[in-house]
Amino acid sequence: MGANNQIDYLEFQAADLAATRSFFEQLFSWKFTDYGPDYTSFADGRIAGGFARADRRSTIESGGVLVVFYHPRLEEVRQRVLDLGGKITADIFSFPGGRRFHFTEPSGNECAIWSEDPGAR
Repeated sequence: MGANNQIDYLEFQAADLAATRSFFEQLFSWKFTDYGPDYTSFADGRIAGGFARADRRSTIESGGVLVVFYHPRLEEVRQRVLDLGGKITADIFSFPGGRRFHFTEPSGNECAIWSEDPGAR
């Protein structure tokens, strides 16, 4: 199947490109390529995207899209988010099919990470 009609690239805004880049490099081992001082792109092995220098950020409250990542060990990755300077905006909660939490990365973009519910097996 070709890439037609599939999400091909995600672009975020980021006030602090260096801090945002470092956060995702350490959290998910993303690979980055800089395109001048105001843009960096990433590849996670499945999808690509980028961060453009800007003072705005994407949050649920502002009507932004919530990007949701997957990690099999939710509590472990939650602690890594905190250790790397992220802030929890909604602590771990259950939903039909799993559990997740929301966080902001150093530039303030809100994201979530989900995992299966270990009690549902």
